[in-house]
Amino acid sequence: MIAENPPKRLDKALSLNVPVEAALSRTRLAKLLAEGAVKVNGVVVSDPKAKIAEGAEVEIAVPQAEESHIGPEDIPLDVIWEDDDLIVINKPAGMVVHPAPGTPNGTLVNALLHHCGDTLSGVGGMKRPGIVHRIDKETSGLLVVAKSDAAHQGLADQFAAHTVERYYRAVCYGVPDANDPRLRGVKGVNFESGNIMKITTHLARHKTDRQRQAVLFEGGRHAVTRVRIVEPFGTPAVAALVECWLETGRTHQIRVHMAHAGHGLIGDPVYGGRRKLAEKAIGANGIAAAKSFPRQALHAAVLGFEHPISGETLRFEAAIPEDMAALINALSVKTG
Repeated sequence: MIAENPPKRLDKALSLNVPVEAALSRTRLAKLLAEGAVKVNGVVVSDPKAKIAEGAEVEIAVPQAEESHIGPEDIPLDVIWEDDDLIVINKPAGMVVHPAPGTPNGTLVNALLHHCGDTLSGVGGMKRPGIVHRIDKETSGLLVVAKSDAAHQGLADQFAAHTVERYYRAVCYGVPDANDPRLRGVKGVNFESGNIMKITTHLARHKTDRQRQAVLFEGGRHAVTRVRIVEPFGTPAVAALVECWLETGRTHQIRVHMAHAGHGLIGDPVYGGRRKLAEKAIGANGIAAAKSFPRQALHAAVLGFEHPISGETLRFEAAIPEDMAALINALSVKTG
């Protein structure tokens, strides 16, 4: 039943009045309206702009969620937290998040379909996990995934509003310090108090290499990354462990922004993470570890957001994985 003082439009009234336990997002409600699944006082109404009155009886015929075309696979997952609406995963490096033509299986979604099973209430009318953000295949760390339609919509709204807390740990070439005169001449790079490097550009797909993102200052999508030095490595310092946090979340954002600033990530095969380090500064072990590191040294370490159903503030941390910890150790200890 429609409560008192409803919005004039049916779609907006439904968004306010549909019980939370129905777990129907605005997007899902719009689709059900268009499909003729909504009756107002016994009459099918499909116009989202239709007028609605207080006390109107509304019936929504929600079909059972369809099985996903993606197959479940019994792949171990590092589950950090889980309830009826959400699951937080610490993804290992090497795992793709979502199936694609080149990687139809072995993905996080395949693993989640097996792990969650019947606890997936349906996202968009299908029994599937709701992916609201991704990290690259060779990036490790935290991801939150929705198990219900309403949770999916609520998380998507938070990511769109840039209110989700996301901190990454990365190992880069050089040290992004405000005292470096070179950085003063890099367009889009400036420093805030506390020696925090702020990178502000636009990003878009590269014109000739479709696997890369390119820095632009006109066109593309606005992107902002902040970077803080955690620990410099070498004498003099030639690499650093840094903390990066996102104001926006674009494809490859940290990787391409760090490369633009001249501080590409060690091991990054796409944005030039194969620079030479001075052996006198870092030692033979550090040189060998950096040269052989097989992926971009990037880890999604902190993830914070508001639970889209309960409103509870949630914040999770994932320790740096063993391969990055070994790299950091080798860069920290100069043995000759």
